[in-house]
Amino acid sequence: MELTQHEARIIGVLLEKELTTPEQYPLSLNSLTSGCNQKSSREPVLNLSESDVQNTLDSLAKKRLTSEQSGFGSRVIKYKHRFCNTEFSDLQLNAAQLAIVCLLLLRGPQTPGELRTRSNRLHEFNDVSEVEHALVELARRETPLVALLAKEPGKREARYCQLFTPTTTSIESASLLPIEVVKPDSSQLELSDRVATLETDLSELKLLVQQLLAK
Repeated sequence: MELTQHEARIIGVLLEKELTTPEQYPLSLNSLTSGCNQKSSREPVLNLSESDVQNTLDSLAKKRLTSEQSGFGSRVIKYKHRFCNTEFSDLQLNAAQLAIVCLLLLRGPQTPGELRTRSNRLHEFNDVSEVEHALVELARRETPLVALLAKEPGKREARYCQLFTPTTTSIESASLLPIEVVKPDSSQLELSDRVATLETDLSELKLLVQQLLAK
């Protein structure tokens, strides 16, 4: 399943609105265009016309990733996705995985911490480890859906990207890493060793003080 940048944005918006405003889903062309062009919770910010969105919907329909729905007594055509978790899709995701894929489609590469912070309306993660667990599941599927990017200079955490958009991932493909290589960096290990040494020294010092006081 390969998506262009505009296709990824539309699928992301449909997934988001289905979860956050189910009473307004499926979406009209106008609502979908507004969702694609939001200035918040979108990266990059786009400025698509309704014509752009309609052309992209036509492309998605040919890929069998969206479908039309006309409401009873209404002439307004509405659109819904067939991307995942439907009878028409082989792609099945649990709630945690779905939230992560949705955010990566809408906002590009992100760290586990960013994904947890931004997912509150989509899915509630208790801690970052739950996000990391879902990311590993997505990365280790028979056809991986996400990948880890090499840590950028000066950044404390590495980011994950979605693999549905080849135009995005091809640019960064040289920095994609297998999940297995994620290890604490040397500075973290050195700090951990120093803390352990200090704790040992402190315990010995306390014991010495107790022995002196007992004399």
